[in-house]
Parts: sequence; C-alpha cells; structure tokens
Amino acid sequence: MLFQSIIYGPIKSRRLGTSLGVELMPLEHKLCTFNCVYCECGWNEPVSHPVLPTREEVRAALEKSLSTLNSPTSPNSQLSAFNSIDVITFSGNGEPTLHPDFLGIIQDTCALRDTYCPGAKVSVLSNSTQLGRPDVVQALRLCDNRILKLDAATDEMMRLIDLPGNKRLTVAQIMEWLAQFDGDFTLQTCFLRGEHDGQILDNTRDKELTAWYQAVEILHPKQIMMYVIDRKTPEENLQKIPRAEMERIAAPLIEKGFDIIISA
Repeated sequence: MLFQSIIYGPIKSRRLGTSLGVELMPLEHKLCTFNCVYCECGWNEPVSHPVLPTREEVRAALEKSLSTLNSPTSPNSQLSAFNSIDVITFSGNGEPTLHPDFLGIIQDTCALRDTYCPGAKVSVLSNSTQLGRPDVVQALRLCDNRILKLDAATDEMMRLIDLPGNKRLTVAQIMEWLAQFDGDFTLQTCFLRGEHDGQILDNTRDKELTAWYQAVEILHPKQIMMYVIDRKTPEENLQKIPRAEMERIAAPLIEKGFDIIISA
C-alpha cells in the first residue's frame, strides 16, 4: 500500500498514537535502500529519475493541514484543542532520510509544530542506512523520536530480511552509526519467520536472539519497539509471531529494566 499524498491522516498508529504522516518519497512508487520482505509498500521498483516533493511543497502542505486541524470550522477542531495529534511522523513509501533536503524539512516541521500543535512530537521512522550522513544525524537530533531499525544482529539474517541495496552493508556499520545517539533513540525490530527465494529466514532462533540481545546491551536504547507483520507482505511465505512468543523474547530485557513496547 502506497501513500498518495504528501500529508496523510491523522491516523491511529498502533505504536505512536494519533499520527499525522508526512511523505517525502515519490507518491507513485516505493524508494528505499532496503527491500524488506515484509514491507507493506511492496517491492522496490527500478526508477531512473524519482520525483520527490520539494522542501517548499512539504512545508506548504504541512502548514495547510495543521492550520486546518486547528481551525474552529474543522470537524477535528474540538479534538485538536485537546492535542488530538500526538505525533507528526515521517515514514511512508520508503526511507524518508533519502530526501536531499531532509534537514531543512525537519527544521520547517519543528517550527510549524511549535506554532500549531506544540504538544505534538516529531518522529522519524528510519532504516538506519543514512546515518553516515552528518546532515541526517543533525536532523534526527532535532526530532523528539528517532525510531531506528535493526531487524537482525547478524549480517546473514539482516541481508535475508532487509535485502539491502548496498550488499556490503554490515550490522557492525549500522551499530556504529546508531551508537552516535548514545542510546537516545528507539530501536525498532520486526520479528518474523518464513522463506524467501528458497532461503529460510527466522530472527527468533537462539543464535539470532543472542546476537540481538548483545546488540541491545551495547546500544542501550531508551526504548525498544518489537513488532510483528500486521498487513499484506510482498513475500507471501512469512509467518506472524504469536504475542506470547514476543513476550518471551522481551522478558530478559524487561528484567534488565529496558522499556519495551510490543505490537503484536
């Protein structure tokens, strides 16, 4: 499922609350550095010259939406008076930090948030692959919620699940980038098992969990979001992990005091 407009929602997010979404990627197709087997946006498509919304278009669309939500004539005006929007979320049809004006867009968003809905958080859901760019790191530091992905802590499983465009990308590199935030971020992991192109993938095996627990201990994120597949996936041979199993996976970290959110 692709988002068809720069601004979408507000929608109820199972992890973030009432969210106003911001789409920085093309509206016609997915654009991402990963090609995750479970992505609700489907598979990447080869595109020579992707068309992205400009910084000015994003700012104008966001201001129009926020001002409308706060208008006395808006059907949502009564709710907005009680902080109906919990979060302005950058996610959508791929990896939002790929936008060349990502820093400027985040600066604009923070200013508009302060004007129209100061109680809302600015959140970015990212696959962590652009954290080697100083401008992206600077932008994320301006956000309230940096929700950064690590689906597996071994190279083999990361590559099976996320299918990175950069075949040389390693978990060690991702962890080095994540460490820049000194734990001030939310670590996001999707747990699943299944098969893709004849290869078994399962990040709930003991070997994978041991490596993931070690990564969590090293990075020590302020929060961990553990979730399962919830919608139609491009790879059909995937299994949803039961909630009871997710709770068992989380238990050792909860005992150590980690803040865990399970969406299952």
